[in-house]
Amino acid sequence: MQENTVEKTLQDFGLTEKETEIYVYLAKHGLQKGVEIAKKTNTAKAVVYRILKILQRKGFVESTLESPIRFKAVPFETILDSKIKAKHEEARQIETAKKDLLNDWGKISKGEPESPIEKIVVIEGNQKIYNKIYQMIKQTKSQLSFIATVPGIMQSDRYGIISEIINHPLKSKAKFRFLTDMTNANTNSVRFIKQKLRTNADLRGRNPELGLKPFPRMVIRDQEEILFFITPKSNQNNFKSEDICLCTNCKSMIQAFSIVFENLWQNSSDIEQKIGENETEKISKSTQFLADPISAKKKYEENLNSAKNEILMVTSSEGLAELSKKDIEDWSARGVTIKIMAPIITENLKTARNLSGICEVRHIPIGYLPTTVIDGKKIYQFTKTHLEHKSLEKTSQFKNVFFTDDTEYVNKIKRLLMNLWKDAQVPSTITVQEALNPSLSTNIPTSDEKPFSIFKKTIMGIEKEPLQKKTDDIISEFIKAKKHPIINPSKDLNRAYCSAGYAIVHPPPHFNLPKMMFNLYHIEKQSSLGTEDTLGVYLWLKTQNGYAYVPSVQIGDNPETINYYKVWFAGLPAENNIHLVKKDALQIRVHGNSLFAGWTVPIRLNDSCFIPPSCLIIEGYGNLKTTSAASIMPSGYKFHLDSNGFDAYVTYIHPTAKYNGPGTEGYISRDVIMDIIPPKEGPN
Repeated sequence: MQENTVEKTLQDFGLTEKETEIYVYLAKHGLQKGVEIAKKTNTAKAVVYRILKILQRKGFVESTLESPIRFKAVPFETILDSKIKAKHEEARQIETAKKDLLNDWGKISKGEPESPIEKIVVIEGNQKIYNKIYQMIKQTKSQLSFIATVPGIMQSDRYGIISEIINHPLKSKAKFRFLTDMTNANTNSVRFIKQKLRTNADLRGRNPELGLKPFPRMVIRDQEEILFFITPKSNQNNFKSEDICLCTNCKSMIQAFSIVFENLWQNSSDIEQKIGENETEKISKSTQFLADPISAKKKYEENLNSAKNEILMVTSSEGLAELSKKDIEDWSARGVTIKIMAPIITENLKTARNLSGICEVRHIPIGYLPTTVIDGKKIYQFTKTHLEHKSLEKTSQFKNVFFTDDTEYVNKIKRLLMNLWKDAQVPSTITVQEALNPSLSTNIPTSDEKPFSIFKKTIMGIEKEPLQKKTDDIISEFIKAKKHPIINPSKDLNRAYCSAGYAIVHPPPHFNLPKMMFNLYHIEKQSSLGTEDTLGVYLWLKTQNGYAYVPSVQIGDNPETINYYKVWFAGLPAENNIHLVKKDALQIRVHGNSLFAGWTVPIRLNDSCFIPPSCLIIEGYGNLKTTSAASIMPSGYKFHLDSNGFDAYVTYIHPTAKYNGPGTEGYISRDVIMDIIPPKEGPN
């Protein structure tokens, strides 16, 4: 056990940081006098003796009878045994008293309310999360749906999750469903899980042919409760990483995630069948792995150039940037229909826009296996992506290419890709950076697609400013943040330390929502007005100077800040559409380079339009960017921001479907120092 893990455990046992330091020091150095401890730990002698008395009282330190007195640490193993015994005894006493306690509670409690309050709760740490999942399983009456990685399911077994399912009193009636990834590499682990679950749960693998990963990880119970993991994908297979979850009983959000689950479930494969296919699969003469990259590249290009009807292609973000415009023009000139899907990011947006004039290009989330279907008869699948070979020669991606013209397999993959195509988004006409700073836009102006130049008192806009702080400066200032008090609101600077996310969403028609941009802030307690989660919605509206994203609604959970919003947004639609919500009705959390926002209340955009309870996920990628920007409100207030951030993908989970936006429509500012500066002569 590493020292920092021991220290965390000791603090969990009730020791303060200084008490922990002195206990660890004694454990390392054996018998010590109080004076020696004070000197070596650089602590005042009076403080040391006071702490030693506390540690003795708590059973962590013993003293000798000699004079002068010396102190020694009680062995850590003894402390652990004592704590375990105490916990067992505590649990036994609670179990013994359970019946009487419930009877007494029945006399006090008024029972459950007819309509429980909808809320979102943050749960941090694997122990707490798996304890919650354990409780959800115990409470399951009809159905529990679980999406997890194979390592995640194996880890859940350590917490007794599988045993609870096997021994569930309603196992003959309740349905337990597990959805995971299934590859040749994890076949043995999946077989072990299946054997352990036996017939008590239905276990499926999601589209292994496309190299997909289960997304998002979640647990849904009886359409009454959902637990949603917000840990970044990079940590999902790491047993040592600590997860973070959000748990909610919000019906609309449960409905939204249930639709996501059912869609994934319908496109998954039965595990028994898949294991059998992996073990007995016979490679036909028309199916082969092309080991030589040069000959594979030649054959691939020959097949593309001989295509007669259709080319359907999934590629990586790097692969899209490297596609030859001339080749695609030649294919198109022969009457070939071309459909290309790839993660759209800032670096390949120009290519995507150029290619869109020749063929159809759409955005898909990152993680799909590069695949090309030619005339519905031949398939090439690349086991290695451009990203994995960015430092090697261009032919490296063609090593061990999978090729087949097996009709059954080709038809199956084409159906999967066409389903993917239906939900894919076209490249951005406006990026989130262009929306925030219209001067960056290079698009040809149209009446409703290009934001106009911002004029003071017309609409707010963010303008790029000379970089004033370095990356480390912002981080350092953020860590050492001290509250900047406000005495006179009309004159004093208001400083906020926060994380922020920006996301443009182009909802499909059945959402019945307009184009909009979300501004999300998780504000820390060191800020002038204290901690807050706040969400703003900017609608794409026509103004006297053209179209722009206009602040139209603002919600927050800090009563003190709500009064300020009315002043800051004066002269904008948001001025009359500001709402205070409860702390558990809005949650915005940043974990790593990802931001999650969920709300359990409808957001009123205007008299006839509401955003239902739903959630947003903004996932950063690429290199960290440090920027300085400022905006002038029509009210005269200036917002100045110094931030470290990333371009980001957008996922909006609506009660009826899931929307995936390209990596040009999101931005996450991980560390933000925001100064709100009043106008010199007061609000206009």
